[in-house]
Amino acid sequence: MTGESEEKITMEQPSIYVEKTLAIVKPDAINKSEEIEDIILRSGFSILQKRRVHLTPEQASDFYAEHYGKLFFPSLVAYMSSGPILALVLARDNAIAHWRELIGPTNTIKARQTHPDCLRALYGTDDQRNALHGSSCFSNSQREIRFFFPDSIVEPVAVGQAAKDYLSRAVNPTLLKGLTQLCKEKPGDPVLWLADWLLENNPNKPQVQEYAVEES
Repeated sequence: MTGESEEKITMEQPSIYVEKTLAIVKPDAINKSEEIEDIILRSGFSILQKRRVHLTPEQASDFYAEHYGKLFFPSLVAYMSSGPILALVLARDNAIAHWRELIGPTNTIKARQTHPDCLRALYGTDDQRNALHGSSCFSNSQREIRFFFPDSIVEPVAVGQAAKDYLSRAVNPTLLKGLTQLCKEKPGDPVLWLADWLLENNPNKPQVQEYAVEES
């Protein structure tokens, strides 16, 4: 997309976290969405959520608010609200960098010259209608995922020792309290009782700002 940074992506060593990023199949490539999903899966990503929507001009303006005032902004909004899109939450190690590497340079014409195998070179139309979007950084991925999936928890998912440390610090103390109370109460349906208790006493409830997105 015109105006997005085109800095070189440096691949990092695999981390202990599974990172999430937002991907969008734009109106000019929506008829190729099944092919693109297949490439995504074969490239090592998991698709956690997906949603087909048709943005209004107001919603497209909100999503691209960081580009407000730039010369290309009106045509960008018109393009992104011209037809249905597919929003996907992707996950893998270093998902943001890997996805931006896979889709290639912002300008489709440049992509065909320098990265002929990237997705924008294969599915894009011109310098602005470039088929695909990818979050540029972690903070943008958080905002963009919540725009389309308001109930999502987008923090990186810990694995291995990091997961054990998280459970020990943030989950086990609450679970222990719940199990202790369960033993005292001795309810008829202990599983349902514990589930309700955990919902009521969860100290880690996310507070997510909601964005309205119109379904196609």
